[in-house]
Amino acid sequence: MSKIHIHSFKSTIGELLIGDFEGQLCLLDWKYRAKRLQVDERVCNFLKAKYTYQETDFHQQVKQQLGEYLNKKRSSFDLPLLLAGSNFQQQVWQQLLKIPYGQTTTYLDLSLKLGDEKAIRAVASANGANGISIIVPCHRVIGSDGKLIGYAGGLSAKKKLLDLEAGLIQNELFQ
Repeated sequence: MSKIHIHSFKSTIGELLIGDFEGQLCLLDWKYRAKRLQVDERVCNFLKAKYTYQETDFHQQVKQQLGEYLNKKRSSFDLPLLLAGSNFQQQVWQQLLKIPYGQTTTYLDLSLKLGDEKAIRAVASANGANGISIIVPCHRVIGSDGKLIGYAGGLSAKKKLLDLEAGLIQNELFQ
C-alpha cells in the first residue's frame, strides 16, 4: 500500500497536519478539527494509501512557504496539489483557488459560479470538507450577510487569516 507522509506543524494560528503523497500536497489541515477522521479516511481511500508519520523534504518546503505567508512575505503558493475528493468537491475547491488573495466571496457566489444557485448547501459542505486549508483558501468564503461562518480551524483562525491578508494589501498600497 502507498504511503502518505504526515508531519505536524505548529503555526502561529494553530497546529496543522501536512500530508506529502509522492511530492504532492494532499493534506494541509487543522490537527484538531471536528471532522478530522472523515477527512483522513477520504484522503487515504482516494489515494489508496495509509498515513505514516515521517518528515520529508517536501514538508520543509510547505512549512517554509506557510511561514512566509504568515509573516506577510508571500501572497500565493507554489506547491503541487493533489485534491482528494469527489468530482463536485474538486470543482468547488478549484473555484476556491480562483478567489484572489485578500478578497472574499460568499457560498451563494460560489454556487452561482458553479451554475446552480440551489447548490449552496452542497457548496458549503464541500468547502467544509477541504483538506488543504489556507492554500485552497476556504477561509475567504463568508456568509451572504458578510459574517464569518464555518471554518475547520475555528472562526478565530479564519479572522486572523483574513486580517493578515487585508493588512498585507493595505501595506502594499502605502509603499
